[in-house]
Amino acid sequence: MTAEALAVSRPAFGRRQVHAVAACYFVASFAALGLPPYFTEILPELGDRAAGWAGVLYVVPTVFSALAAPLWGRLADRFGRKRLLLRAQLGLAVSFLLAGCADSLPMFTVALVLQGILGGTFAASNGYLGAALDGPRLSKALTLMQGSARAALVLAPIVVGTLSPWLSPHRQYALLAVLPLAAALLLAALPEPPEAEETAEREAEAAGAAPSAALRRLYALEFAFVFSTVISFPYLIALVEERLPGASAALSGLLFALPHLCYLLTALAVHRAVHTRPRHGIALGFALIALGLAGHGVADTLPTLVAVRLLLGAGLTLGMVGLSVLAADCARGRAPGGMFGSLEFFSKAGAVAAGVTAAVGSARFGPAAPVLIGGGMAALTVFATLLPPHPRTRWSH
Repeated sequence: MTAEALAVSRPAFGRRQVHAVAACYFVASFAALGLPPYFTEILPELGDRAAGWAGVLYVVPTVFSALAAPLWGRLADRFGRKRLLLRAQLGLAVSFLLAGCADSLPMFTVALVLQGILGGTFAASNGYLGAALDGPRLSKALTLMQGSARAALVLAPIVVGTLSPWLSPHRQYALLAVLPLAAALLLAALPEPPEAEETAEREAEAAGAAPSAALRRLYALEFAFVFSTVISFPYLIALVEERLPGASAALSGLLFALPHLCYLLTALAVHRAVHTRPRHGIALGFALIALGLAGHGVADTLPTLVAVRLLLGAGLTLGMVGLSVLAADCARGRAPGGMFGSLEFFSKAGAVAAGVTAAVGSARFGPAAPVLIGGGMAALTVFATLLPPHPRTRWSH
């Protein structure tokens, strides 16, 4: 079957379906991405008065998500992406409910472990989209998916901080368990990509697939990018409180959200600018991340903190959009569930390394240490990104 015939026979999968998947990921991510910055407030309620386990627990769901993601991806390719996506949403609902009801640190930890094992909504959503889309349509959809995550990171910390006088962030886990349940109901109405046609199309495209070297470099860049950005997350609230004594929880949440708000406002425009030259966008993104994180080490007023957060946001946007373009290129001719599951493994591995490094660095050198370490990692990656790629590596379409 030719590519033209496949395009005609494939069921319509347009903007409405992509937006539905992105909306479901947003509501499912609200607790998973918005509540961990408040671990320093949650853990004292569970017996950890100094919140010394915040950095470690921040990455507990990530560790188990990284371990489970490749398996879930392969199962999605075999048994259907829609089924595995529904499974991920329901798994999140169960784990959120357990986290909100936990009354001890061990129980809370178990809930976070289950969140990692049973969740994996991002890889499942991307695998689902990768089976239905390709090329620029897929990279734009991946950019939108990252926008859903940024939207959750923008809104959730602000909402959690605003609600905390009436309902503690710990108990908000149980309340927010209803969101992935609602997402599962919406996803149930979406189609499953036709397996037979998809298999034929991917066999036809296999000869033009990006080489393995491009895939390996994508995994390495994903690891470095996530490490550089996530390392500042666990202790940012503590850093803001140190630099701005008396700052409200809502202000701390807003400062946390600023880089992600920058992504929301500019990501689609950046995609149009870099989709033909993603390597340059990624290199510039890492450079801006390095500068922004270095600025966190000296910023001690509200205007300077706002400025460095926005600089970090510009780098985050360029890097994330560039990586989405590379991922869409590497997905051509490959089973999407397995590829995005493996990509999620390296993403989560970067987050795990960042969380452990943040915990050790903050305990030894203070809350400014994580941002400085992340800035150093980003600066080193700039030079690695600008090295000439493997002769057969395709950096653009």
